[in-house]
Amino acid sequence: MSGAPEFTIEINQNAYLPMGGHEVHAVAHIKASGPPTGVPSGARGAEVIMVDSSGSMDFPSTKLKAAKQATKAAIDTLRDGTLFAVVAGTGMASMVYPFGESLVPADERTRKEAKREVDKLRARGGTAMGQWLLMARRLLEPHRDAIRHAILLTDGKNESEREQDLTEAIAYCEGMFVCDCRGIGLDWRVEEVRKISTALLGDIGLVSEPADLVADFTTMMENAMGKSVADVALRVRTISNARVKYVKQTYPVIDDLTARRTDVGPNVGDYPTGSWGGESKHYHVCLEVEPDEVNPGGRRRPCQISVVLPDGAGGLELAKAGVFAQWTDDEELSTRINGEVAKVTGREKLANAVQEGLQARKDGDETTATARLVSALRLADEAGDEHTAKLLRRVVEVEADGTSRLRNDDEGMMIIDVESHKTARVGPRTEG
Repeated sequence: MSGAPEFTIEINQNAYLPMGGHEVHAVAHIKASGPPTGVPSGARGAEVIMVDSSGSMDFPSTKLKAAKQATKAAIDTLRDGTLFAVVAGTGMASMVYPFGESLVPADERTRKEAKREVDKLRARGGTAMGQWLLMARRLLEPHRDAIRHAILLTDGKNESEREQDLTEAIAYCEGMFVCDCRGIGLDWRVEEVRKISTALLGDIGLVSEPADLVADFTTMMENAMGKSVADVALRVRTISNARVKYVKQTYPVIDDLTARRTDVGPNVGDYPTGSWGGESKHYHVCLEVEPDEVNPGGRRRPCQISVVLPDGAGGLELAKAGVFAQWTDDEELSTRINGEVAKVTGREKLANAVQEGLQARKDGDETTATARLVSALRLADEAGDEHTAKLLRRVVEVEADGTSRLRNDDEGMMIIDVESHKTARVGPRTEG
C-alpha cells in the first residue's frame, strides 16, 4: 500500500438532552480506506524486533526455539526497503543484527544475514524491558519520517530493573513508536506488559503454545507492513462553554486517552491514535455542556471531531464531523439511547467487571471475584459477545440453580485478562 488512506468519520449520538442537562455522549466511527488522497505518502517502515533472551527462555527450551523461528518469519515478512533491526533482551539490550546501533534496509542479503544471527541467540541473564525499549527508541529516533513500529516478546517478569526504571522508559518512548507486545508462557505479568502496549498504542497478546508464535509474529508484521500513515491524531475542538470530560478508544481495544491530550490551541486538543492502514477505530467522546439560556431549545454544535496529521494548531485535516446538542422537554426524545453509545458503555462496564474480578482473585477474595466475573458473563451474554462469554465460562461456572464458583484455571484467567480490553464487534454491523 504505497499511498495514504482516505479517512471518514461517522458520528453516533442522541443529540437531544433534557432541559438543564449537561452531558453529551458521541461515538465516532473512524474508517481509513483507499484510494490514496493528497496526503503525504510513501513513508517507509522502520521496525525493531525485541526478543527476550533471558535464562528463563530455556525452560522449556521450546520457547527460545519458537522465538527464533518467529523472529525469522517476521524478518521474511518485511517489505524490501523497510529499515529494521533485531535486539536481544536480557538484563540489558544488545544488538543481534546489525552489529552497530542502527537500522538497515531489508533486502535478500540483509534478511539472510539477520536470520543467521538470530539462530545464534542463547538464553542467559535477566529481564529489563525498560532497557530494551530505550534501545528501540535510540534505533528509531533518527527515522521520524518513517512509520515506526516495534515488537516486544517476553516470557517473564521485569526483575532486573526497578519498576520506576520501566515506567520512565515507557514515558520516554511515548509518541516515538508503536509497540505490539507478546507474552509467551504463563510466567509474565499482564499488567506490566499492558503498561507498555497501552502507552505505545500497540496490541498485547498471550501465546501459551510456543508452536503458535510463528503465525502470530507473521500476522503482526503483516499488519505493520499494511500501515501507510503515522502519528495520526484525533482532534477535539469545543466551543467556550463546553469541555471534554473524557475520550476513550472503544474499538478494536478499550483505552482511556483522556490524560494523553495535547493542547494545540484554545479549546482544541489532540489525542494520539497511532499509525493507520485500511482499518476502523472507534472513539467515545463525553462532553460537559452548559445549556443555552438565551435560546434553550435551540440546536448547537458544541464540538467538532477531526482526524489530523498534527502540526500545532494547524496540521493537515483528513476528515471532520460535528457533535450536536439540542435541549428539549420531550421526554421521549431526551431519554432515547443511541445504539452505538449503549454498546460502548456496556463494553466498558464488561471490561471493568472482568478487571475487578481478576484483582479480587489476586487479593484472595474469592467471593468478590466470583460475583464480578459472573456479572461480566451476564453482561457479555446480554451484549451478544460470544467470544468473551466463552472465555468467561472457562474461568467461572454457573450452576442451573444459580450458584457459581471459580474454576482452577490459571491459563484461562490470564487469557481473559489479556482479552478483556479488546472489543469484539457484535450484531449485523461489520467493520472494514
